[in-house]
Amino acid sequence: MAIEAFREGRFVYVYDADGREEETDFFLPAQVTTGAHVRQMRQDGGGLIFLMVGNAIATKVGLPFMADILMVAAAQYEVLQAFVPDDIPYDTKSSFSVTINHRNTFTGITDNDRALTIAEFAKLADVAAPMSTEEALGLYGRAFRAPGHVPICVASERPLRTRFGHTELSVALLLMAGLTPVAVGCEMMADDGGSLSREGARAYAEEKGAPFLDGKQIIERWSEWSG
Repeated sequence: MAIEAFREGRFVYVYDADGREEETDFFLPAQVTTGAHVRQMRQDGGGLIFLMVGNAIATKVGLPFMADILMVAAAQYEVLQAFVPDDIPYDTKSSFSVTINHRNTFTGITDNDRALTIAEFAKLADVAAPMSTEEALGLYGRAFRAPGHVPICVASERPLRTRFGHTELSVALLLMAGLTPVAVGCEMMADDGGSLSREGARAYAEEKGAPFLDGKQIIERWSEWSG
């Protein structure tokens, strides 16, 4: 059901796991993103709206992890040494990379601006796939600037083998659906200042007629599919 929803360009809702973030994210194939999708995530989700990108795509253009950028920059900017992310309570390393805006956006933060950035990043991933790294870099460089209002998270090289976050879960679903492994996501927040409970997120998904999955369901399916 979730794979079909993705193929139809519809949202899927995924709760990662008890004992991890314990959060539910909206997932959507990034290339179909519109301003209306961003508005729904902003209003009904309330968390960060971000891209989740397959490792091969990131490797093609050399997208680094933000933690690695900060480590290099710390040699010149001492304050960054104090910000070393060595105490993440739910994982060993953050999947965050850089933030971007499409060059045809204005501020980059409006629903339509972010939708353009998100959708075009995914569309260019297909175009860049057969290109050399130099050609792909030129393609993305002409289309995007950094910093921007859309954060990128990069999946681990072996999804759902060494890391089990929403980034890997979304990329695995997209690959199993035969789609470009670039998703847009947003965490679901609650009115009490915390994240929306699993039960609350499931109720929302059911109200919308959308699939709701636990991360372990995707992990099990991925293990069978990827061998």
